[in-house]
Amino acid sequence: MLEIEMPAGPVEQDPGARPALPVARVLVDTGLAHLDRPFEYTVPVELDERAVPGARVKVRFAGQDLGGYLLERVPAAEHEGRLAPLRTVVSDEAVLVPHVLQTAQRLAREQAGTVMDVLRLAVPPRHARAERSLAERAPEAVDPPDAPDAPPVSWTRYRAGAALWSRLSTGQSPRAALLTTPSHDPLTDWPRTLADAALATAASGRGSVLVVPDRRDLDRVDAALLAALGPDRHVVLHADQGPQARYTAWLKVLRGHVRVVVGTRAAAFAPVHDLGLVAWWDDGDDLHVEPRAPYHHVRQVLLARAELAGAAALVAGPSVSTDVVELVERGELVAVGGLGERTSAARVRVAGEGHDAERDGPAARAHIPSAAWRAARAALDHGPVLVQVPRRGYVPATRCAACRAPARCATCHGPLSLPGSGGQPVCGWCHRRDESWSCPECDGRTLRASVVGARRTSEEIGRAFPGVPVVRSGAPDVVASVPARPAIVVATPGAEPVAEGGYAAALLLDAWALLDRPSLRASEESVRRWLGAAALVRSWADGGEVVLAGAPEHAVIPAVEALVRWDPAWFAARELAERAELDLPPAAWAAQVLGSRDHLREVRDGLLALGAEVSGPAPTSGAGAGAGAAHAAGPHGAGSTAPAREEHLVVRVTRSADPGLVEQVRAHLAGLRATESGRKVADPVRVRVGPHVLD
Repeated sequence: MLEIEMPAGPVEQDPGARPALPVARVLVDTGLAHLDRPFEYTVPVELDERAVPGARVKVRFAGQDLGGYLLERVPAAEHEGRLAPLRTVVSDEAVLVPHVLQTAQRLAREQAGTVMDVLRLAVPPRHARAERSLAERAPEAVDPPDAPDAPPVSWTRYRAGAALWSRLSTGQSPRAALLTTPSHDPLTDWPRTLADAALATAASGRGSVLVVPDRRDLDRVDAALLAALGPDRHVVLHADQGPQARYTAWLKVLRGHVRVVVGTRAAAFAPVHDLGLVAWWDDGDDLHVEPRAPYHHVRQVLLARAELAGAAALVAGPSVSTDVVELVERGELVAVGGLGERTSAARVRVAGEGHDAERDGPAARAHIPSAAWRAARAALDHGPVLVQVPRRGYVPATRCAACRAPARCATCHGPLSLPGSGGQPVCGWCHRRDESWSCPECDGRTLRASVVGARRTSEEIGRAFPGVPVVRSGAPDVVASVPARPAIVVATPGAEPVAEGGYAAALLLDAWALLDRPSLRASEESVRRWLGAAALVRSWADGGEVVLAGAPEHAVIPAVEALVRWDPAWFAARELAERAELDLPPAAWAAQVLGSRDHLREVRDGLLALGAEVSGPAPTSGAGAGAGAAHAAGPHGAGSTAPAREEHLVVRVTRSADPGLVEQVRAHLAGLRATESGRKVADPVRVRVGPHVLD
């Protein structure tokens, strides 16, 4: 049994020297869910001035020294026993500000997690040298910039954009979803749109937090903020900065030296003074989902902060997610922007439709159809051509050449891929070579490509256009930008470089590979990926063209229609309506519980007794298992690969259920984690909450 030194009751001291508020309530970093609550300690006289709410402290807990945060000081303890004193105050910095604590508490409730899980992500580790360095040369306060007399062109190009910008500049707090239209002008592209929103907010005397998915987007918004605000008026926060640089930037925000922050996922918690705007780009990007406990989305953090601080909220992107459409339909956000306008978009064609099939025959449905070759050849006279390939590698998936059955590893049943021309097939899961593969269905021994990767596509295009440079962009070598001269750029989704002045054309290959992914959001993600690439192409008036290749034949595919019509809002609303009929997220509340099969059966019975809908247990092991292959989290939320024996439950609460059922299920899951933590269960369950658990 865990024995805890329960500090309670003040230490006997000289009454004249006793602090006015002698009791400190401390959130201790125990790593245990059932101890995620404040504990009381006395404040020694020598620590009275330094022991301020929000400070990092060390305390004696369960026989060891642990860190924690001092939440508040009170005149008397609730506990009647003897209290232990604070060991020390680690730093004089009050790093845990009230509105970040409130956000962490709300997020922990919503995600059936713990407050310390959230705070480990919200507050960066202390770096003493950064504190000393910043104290020795404290930056001078910079006056807020002056807003333009009229809304900038980056906002007037959108319907209702000028009104929204004006409201920000006068200190109001609108909440909007902006559907951006393509632009290749630095004064009107989307990074400048976000920067001008931060400028309007800063001119009203308030701060801003801007969050983007990755480093390439971050660099673009950083440059736009510098151009809009001037030097020393914003900071950048991201994981690649290094401990000292990141903590230094974070301290500048904490101390109020700057009030504008741009960064990736963790920047959502930046302690900006007088917060007036939270904004995030491309809501559907999975990089916005935290892979560690409590597995939240940036959207949840920023909307909670906007509500607690009375700040404006803005989500922007070339497409719109079903989660954002649901917020619009509920009236929590107002739709602003293009919504079907195609004045600056490229022309979109679907290869194999119309006269293509009659003219080109079987070549109309090839990996790179004739229509795509013709578009690329014509566009290369005017600039670079983008080729989007769904998968990286050479041949990432194979089939039997005789019967078309998927080729699988004999050891683990994982998919076999070809690493290069003439190479032996390799398993994508266990990475073993299979030199003697034979098809279990027909005994065939010849493989054919099921999906062609970026490397193989680069070879094909390089041979077709000799003398034209071929640039390949994809993990781990992502190219940020390319010049305006003719070139072929082969990129995987999300790794497309920005072309100076825009691409002359884009070829979106193997559309079926994105549409056929085993995911609830396969169609939604396809539209997002396609529009993200198409937005990099010049407008129709400037000759820009997008060719979609590999779309399924003889069927009306809403995702394809959304691309051709350039109307992602229509598609997302349609997708949301279909999910509402089926009670699927985000129309219904959902959670995923992971653990051993026997354990999950007990959990399932408890959830069914409450009235929730439960599916499973079902296996989650193996690559490609979707949400089940999520990162496992230890007591401190560190990611690791899920064990092979792990299975999962899917828990849903439908729209027609009792309105209070969601809170009951959420509390049950949180209590389950706390009980297991207190009992030291050998295989505790993990809980993921939110619409992304079925992705």
